[in-house]
Amino acid sequence: MGNKLRRLIHDPVLLAVIVVVFALLGLFIGFPLVKVLQTSLFPRGSFDPTYFRYFLEGRPYLLRPFLNSLTVGALVALAGAIVGFIFAYAVARTDIPGKTMFRWIATLPIISPPFLLALSAILLLGRNGVITRFVETHWGISWNIYGLPGLVLTETLAYFPLAFMTLEGVLSGIDPALEESALDLGASKLRTFFRVTLPLATPGLAAALLLVFIRSLEDFGNPIVIQGRFPVLTVQAYLAITGMYNLPLGATLCIILLVPTLLAFIFQRYWVTRRSFVTVTGRPSTAGLRSTEPWVKWPLFGVVCLLAGIILLFYGMVLYGSFTTLWGVDHTLTLDNFRYVFSTGATSLVNTLKLAGVATPIGGILGVLIAYLVSRKRFPGRVAMDLLSMLNFAVPGIIVGIGYVLAFNTPPIQLTGTAAIIVLVFVFQRMPVGIREGIAMLGQVDPTIDEAASDLGAGFFRTFTRVTLPLVAPAVVAGMAYMFSACVTSISAVIMVVSARWQLITVALLHEVDNADLAQAAAYGVLIILVVLGVILLLDQLVGRTLLGRGRHGR
Repeated sequence: MGNKLRRLIHDPVLLAVIVVVFALLGLFIGFPLVKVLQTSLFPRGSFDPTYFRYFLEGRPYLLRPFLNSLTVGALVALAGAIVGFIFAYAVARTDIPGKTMFRWIATLPIISPPFLLALSAILLLGRNGVITRFVETHWGISWNIYGLPGLVLTETLAYFPLAFMTLEGVLSGIDPALEESALDLGASKLRTFFRVTLPLATPGLAAALLLVFIRSLEDFGNPIVIQGRFPVLTVQAYLAITGMYNLPLGATLCIILLVPTLLAFIFQRYWVTRRSFVTVTGRPSTAGLRSTEPWVKWPLFGVVCLLAGIILLFYGMVLYGSFTTLWGVDHTLTLDNFRYVFSTGATSLVNTLKLAGVATPIGGILGVLIAYLVSRKRFPGRVAMDLLSMLNFAVPGIIVGIGYVLAFNTPPIQLTGTAAIIVLVFVFQRMPVGIREGIAMLGQVDPTIDEAASDLGAGFFRTFTRVTLPLVAPAVVAGMAYMFSACVTSISAVIMVVSARWQLITVALLHEVDNADLAQAAAYGVLIILVVLGVILLLDQLVGRTLLGRGRHGR
């Protein structure tokens, strides 16, 4: 500790940077969460945990959303991990055709608002859905997509790409020589899969399960559209504040939601990541994958095609719906919805691009700076900085939004209603992925390069800007690509901080869904996908690699 302090004292620039970073993290990550906790426990200035007592007593309006959220999270985690594993195994461990195409299809939910799939489910399976009306007309069968079935379906499609990307990296990293050895010793393909491949992939599978579980618990967009009479915590917290104007109840629901998400995050980060198996112990194997036997290859190819087809069907329905005159009544093709979006929705589109454009470089640079500090520097509080900077990765967006409203609604820091509060939400909610990108890239850069710069007399600022930053530029660009797409498609946090002056395109889309103007909502969705895809492809050309194929784009 003493040596670390002495080193800091001799480098005042580094000390100042650390102090500023801690101040920013404390103010814009820690303080809003403290305000949520304070509002839930001290609603009138004195300790009063009434709603927590009601929850422990089993009051239905508190307990039911909690149990519903856990149910949806568990089912979505299981379904998402299974679908993600099938996709990942087909792409990483077999020689099926079309791997690049399947990777691109799996990225569609990542570059679009997650709740766009709920909109598509309504277009397909809602009361006036294409499939619903066809089945009712020909077979007289009807169903209700709202509630648990719709939530599990849409969230599985929205979040299985996270499992796919996690598991593709895990399965690709398994040394083929291990499977070759099992086969040479007489084990069948099936036995090799269950005794070698699956056990080696188990830590990754557990990580994927927990990641999808966390994202399902945090989801706000899909439930607000399709939950029906199946309340979940995120929506109930939002309605408690915006509909009932009951801040203590909303804050209490946030804390109740925060407990399982944080526990899952801690478990995933500090237990699952330590349960990995070493499969490369020296010179890496040059053996490639054996040709997959036809009885495995083609059925697996068929399953992956079916899953990919379902994804394309959902997004194709959004595209088709965007050209219809009035969904459910008049399906005549028209461009009026896009005219409406570019006229009435022009302000929200410009605001979104402007604010995301401001937040993206700030978050990207700050993310790689924090990554550099926690991975390359030794100073008191380094672990605390790492944990605090990653906290919003586990905190549901609706809690972040409510926390910002509670923290910055009154002087001395009054930001509600301004563009600044939206930019800050963008930066500090989405920055953790950029930090992980930076740490991963710095792990591939020899630390002696920084040490050589320091030995030659370069201070912290000069070393970071002239040596480190150019070397990790691809990670910065990748982090910025993720941050921009996440900002443009964000809804759960920003819906609490938008104002009449600063509307965003995802909020405008949600308003159209609320008003049952599904064709116009679909047009908004198509526009969002095109904007995000265009920016990512542009950045992809700049760095010369496929950003969409990277596996750290968890939301």
